[in-house]
Amino acid sequence: MYDVHAIRRDFPILSREINGKPLVYLDNGASAQKPQVVIDAVTRAYSEEYANVHRGLHTLSNIATEKYEGVRNTIARFLGVADEREIVMTSGSTEGINLVAYAWAAPRFEPGDEIVLSVMEHHANIVPWHFLRERQGVVLKWVDVDVNGDLDPEAVIAAIGPKTKLVALTHMSNVLGTVVDMKTVVAGAHDKGVPVLVDGSQAVVHAPADLDAIGADFYAITGHKLYGPSGSGALHIRKERMEEMRPFFGGGDMIREVHKDQVTYADPPMKFEAGTPAIVQQIGLGVALEYLMELGMENVAAYERGLRDYARDRLEGINWLNLQGRSAGKGAIFSFTLEGGAHPHDISTVLDKKGVAVRAGHHCAGPLMDHLGLTATCRASFGLYNTAEEVDVLVDALELCHELFA
Repeated sequence: MYDVHAIRRDFPILSREINGKPLVYLDNGASAQKPQVVIDAVTRAYSEEYANVHRGLHTLSNIATEKYEGVRNTIARFLGVADEREIVMTSGSTEGINLVAYAWAAPRFEPGDEIVLSVMEHHANIVPWHFLRERQGVVLKWVDVDVNGDLDPEAVIAAIGPKTKLVALTHMSNVLGTVVDMKTVVAGAHDKGVPVLVDGSQAVVHAPADLDAIGADFYAITGHKLYGPSGSGALHIRKERMEEMRPFFGGGDMIREVHKDQVTYADPPMKFEAGTPAIVQQIGLGVALEYLMELGMENVAAYERGLRDYARDRLEGINWLNLQGRSAGKGAIFSFTLEGGAHPHDISTVLDKKGVAVRAGHHCAGPLMDHLGLTATCRASFGLYNTAEEVDVLVDALELCHELFA
């Protein structure tokens, strides 16, 4: 049985007050809070077990290396990947997608080659491709969402032409909450001989992942949204794609031999992991993923669906609130504006006075804001520890905003 109140006790920050009010943390889409087990693991790693990894033969280095490398297996299990050697440790999705852009795409894309994107991509899955547009003449092809914020997988597949070299899509929108049917997209793209990169930053937080079943060529995740430390994350790369990739960063750990006149590289995944890694952050991520797997991602998904439905009923009942994204199967993310023209920054400030933390702005989704005809929204994004009572607090705080700004 999913006991949200017991789960909340695992997160020490949720017991604090903001402006004299109990904290209602609804900014999980930007970054989630951390359970005590993660905080303890990070503290222990620094205070009792810290050393650099891989090349030391002393006790502390062996402990750190064993724990750090163990996270690779944990990530693979969490993502449903059979071969942990297909997991590259990164600082998050941004580094992972840039790695693909530089190490795989840049050497093989020519002027006029195309990348298919959706309008609801995060900037992390847009700007690296703009680099290729600016520097190599690559063409970006955009697929719109419909009036409900859904992305038709057949529309994505139809956009793939003879010059398309990559499809790069978010699995779940960080603004609309839309969940994309990625298995259909991947199958259709592969039928046309086109690889697929998936930004999984939001999707893996809210539902079980089965990357081997999805079959994407590249899949990026970010640790700080997964209740782990910032600066942690991973990129899953299919083995055949790894073999096609040049190194991204150069330095220690990613080499086999270095001489004055030549260098040879380590086998993947180490080939893509130069320098001293974020040892402690990755150890913390491993603990966070173990925590999630103990809860059961099926249980998390079921609980959040109920919370989403309750929040949707409450928010859709407010006739002066403009909700963006009404996909039936969306995640528990709600972006909105108020009628009357109140700026989202002002709304967020008033909500904060009531202890409610939401995000306001363009949410690193400029093309989607253009598509919606907006410059900014407020966003309430829910996590596994949020409650129906907190939805009620949000609604009450919005009522105050309406009184102030109407």
